[in-house]
Amino acid sequence: MPEMGDRRVISIVGPTASGKTSLGIELAQALQARGQKAEIINADAYQMYRRMDIGTAKASAAERAAVPHHLIDIIEPSDTMSAARFQKLARECIASLQAKGIRPILVGGSGLYARAATDDISFQGTDPAVRSRLERRAETEGPGTLFEELERKDPQAAATMDPHNVRRTIRALEVIEITGHPYSASLPRYKYVIPTVQIGLDLDRAFLDEHVDLRTAQMRQEGLVEEVRALRGQMSVTASRALGYEQILEYLEGKLSEDEAFALIARKTKRLARKQMGWFGRDPRIHWLDAMAPDVVTQAMDLIERADAGELSASDDGDVQPSVHHLGEIWR
Repeated sequence: MPEMGDRRVISIVGPTASGKTSLGIELAQALQARGQKAEIINADAYQMYRRMDIGTAKASAAERAAVPHHLIDIIEPSDTMSAARFQKLARECIASLQAKGIRPILVGGSGLYARAATDDISFQGTDPAVRSRLERRAETEGPGTLFEELERKDPQAAATMDPHNVRRTIRALEVIEITGHPYSASLPRYKYVIPTVQIGLDLDRAFLDEHVDLRTAQMRQEGLVEEVRALRGQMSVTASRALGYEQILEYLEGKLSEDEAFALIARKTKRLARKQMGWFGRDPRIHWLDAMAPDVVTQAMDLIERADAGELSASDDGDVQPSVHHLGEIWR
């Protein structure tokens, strides 16, 4: 059995509705059966909000009783969670668990949050005055002018960005002005600062779409409308934009029928899954498993043992360049 210092943090990633929560719990129980304590750290941005339960598909009370979960229900819906804030909380939680001899298992579909916990990522501050000025320029001069400015100031960053993503262009120029350094210098690298093994759950696209439809119907049956109605007027801008909550708010405001709202939730969830796979597919360190394989837990445990023993590829620990995994292409 590997010493505690050799045990990797486990990070389970993949698209929404692929079974990450179930795998996290089963792995924790399998490790426990082998004499290793393991607990789950939530890496889903919206599951951190209290009373936002149905729409975020939180682990049930029974699941949380079976395996302790951390960073769930830690802020009010009126508050705002950010990747920078999560990074601090997650790293403190990882260190605390490891100090007690407990292996952390990160679980979540928020790619940036999962990487913020374990990767070489720093988050730059903001300056409302600088951002407001750039936003006004985007309105008066057009977003194209700002992107051309970014191309002159930081061609490396511009080459990786969508010229039509005005918000990201503004953010890049804001960071350049605040720090005096290229925005590309602050971009995350595929390099762990906390030794980790990433396990990705892959699911056939058509089958995942069926899962999304079933989950959306289940949320409707479980009372998502009532949940959102109870939270109405208490949610921050960030919380109110959560997938599912934004659409039900539109229904409650009379902009959509209930059927239209749930159809839109399902459609947007499927679109999100495709974006998530594009995001995760670029990370060469993720070890992909078939989510529907009957021995998926056994396969995952084998990966964990090999990672602890240092038997996986060098790309798991090195400062590697992003590449597009075949999943990233298939899911586009």
